[in-house]
Amino acid sequence: MGAVFLVRHGQASFGEADYDRLSEPGREQAVAVGAELARRTGPFASVRCGSLARQRDTATLALGAAGTPAVAPSGVAYELVEDFRWNEYDHIDVLTHHSPVRREETEPRAFQAGLDAALADWVAAGEDGPCAETFPAFAARTRAALDEVIASLGKGEQGVVFTSGGVIGVLCAGLLGSAASGHTFLALQRVTVNGGITKLVSGRGGVHLLSFNEHAHFDGGPAPLTYR
Repeated sequence: MGAVFLVRHGQASFGEADYDRLSEPGREQAVAVGAELARRTGPFASVRCGSLARQRDTATLALGAAGTPAVAPSGVAYELVEDFRWNEYDHIDVLTHHSPVRREETEPRAFQAGLDAALADWVAAGEDGPCAETFPAFAARTRAALDEVIASLGKGEQGVVFTSGGVIGVLCAGLLGSAASGHTFLALQRVTVNGGITKLVSGRGGVHLLSFNEHAHFDGGPAPLTYR
């Protein structure tokens, strides 16, 4: 069986002008992820990330800490490949059309409550939603990205993708057979931790969710456990 590890990026910089930047705890989380990947995996045949800075920087720090190169079957090293399809949903667009709350105007818990409500409305709106990217379109583009990674892997090979909580949530919901309703997506993406690791396996029977949101590598370690 092949395997794909989905890693949520480290903590971003909530409340700062440049949100799309790892906080110091986020950088520590990325290093902890790298150490965990090195402990439990061999070389990666495919390494990808979204085009957001927090995703790319998490990948760079984690791979550096892992010390495990990505290699093709021929032994030639692969480079980190950026693919915008692994980007998070546009939460600003979702908030603009479904909720009046803005990050710079509220404290984290109130902002999260507003975002949760906006996401529920976004999911419920389906293909008729006013956002530039509807929920069904988000689910489709992330699944297409996953299918491409899986197709690139040979027998027994492993890939790793550094992405975001919403992406991981919608993919896992789909694998559980419930992406259309969106309810499972909302529940899963809400609890993803920064630096959490989700493992998917692929074989003749298709793609399956083996583990979700693993974060034992933060228990008792120097990097903190955070959700947002």
